[in-house]
Amino acid sequence: MAMARSQLVPDLPPRTAPRDPSQDLRNPLPLSSKQEAEVRNIYYRKVRSLCAPEIAAFAACARGRTISLAWACKPEQLAMNSCMIQHAAEKRLEDEAREEWFSGVQEQKEKAAEESQRLQREQKAKKGWAG
Repeated sequence: MAMARSQLVPDLPPRTAPRDPSQDLRNPLPLSSKQEAEVRNIYYRKVRSLCAPEIAAFAACARGRTISLAWACKPEQLAMNSCMIQHAAEKRLEDEAREEWFSGVQEQKEKAAEESQRLQREQKAKKGWAG
């Protein structure tokens, strides 16, 4: 009794499952908490730069005030907060912050390599003088 091959071998899923489109393929590595904090700082800096006029208006209103700040600068505070909330919800800014962080890491590696080469050249020069 010969069995058909399809009866012996179960249907297997394809070897490579399709990727979830929500995954960010540009930044595939998980970051440590320190690295995530650095990305978050870049992200917040971008949001603050987009809301700079509103922040400046609130700061100008708040200058020289203490308790009266709460009611005197309420419109400026609301404008500043709404601007920051609006821009903080943009996924694009978070992606840009991650890309900026990753490019900064590459630049830091290049600078460290250059510094290491410079130190090696200096040590060789010192050995030549000591002689």
